[in-house]
Amino acid sequence: MKNAAVGFRVHSGWSAMVAVCLEKGAPQVLHRERIHLVEEFTYRLRQPYHTAEKLPLVEAREFIRNAEAVAKTMAGRSIRKLQTQLKQSDYGLNRAAVLLASGKPLPELEKILASHAMIHTADGELFREALTRASVRCGLQVVSVKEKEVMGEAAQTLGLLEAAVSKRVAEIGKELGAPWSQDEKLAALAAWLALAGIAGAVRPRQTVKLA
Repeated sequence: MKNAAVGFRVHSGWSAMVAVCLEKGAPQVLHRERIHLVEEFTYRLRQPYHTAEKLPLVEAREFIRNAEAVAKTMAGRSIRKLQTQLKQSDYGLNRAAVLLASGKPLPELEKILASHAMIHTADGELFREALTRASVRCGLQVVSVKEKEVMGEAAQTLGLLEAAVSKRVAEIGKELGAPWSQDEKLAALAAWLALAGIAGAVRPRQTVKLA
């Protein structure tokens, strides 16, 4: 069974998900999809910390806990479905890569809700954390890399110029047709790095302290 990896570029409430394998050292896209991490694609659920900001603290904690649980469940469902699909084509999905924003740990809930900038950050981190934990639960080795550093990491790891990496990633999506947006490109690049054995965080990062 051939190895495959999946890359995620996360947004509030959804993520680009691209699975990649290597054929003679070159990346090939096996699957691409936009997955939802909320039950209903509404602002209230897609921006959980913005919603929690308007709630009493006790209710805010419960709302965030529920958003985390739902996101992790839906992420796990999508990953397991992808594993099954790839297995039918003799590919074993055993690695995942999650692109990070700043990667800095967040403070306790009260401090997050007191800062509009942190609220924006926390919304994204909730869904990244859900995908990370779901990937681990599905038996995947998880690596993570900051999005702003991914091109440089790729060039160094793969022994290519950044321009060559960018061109290669753009080309592998041509035969798939649209959409092959920046979301798909970066998710594919992250998966490629995971297959190349880039070092990263293997365990889930610390979650926000709700208590």
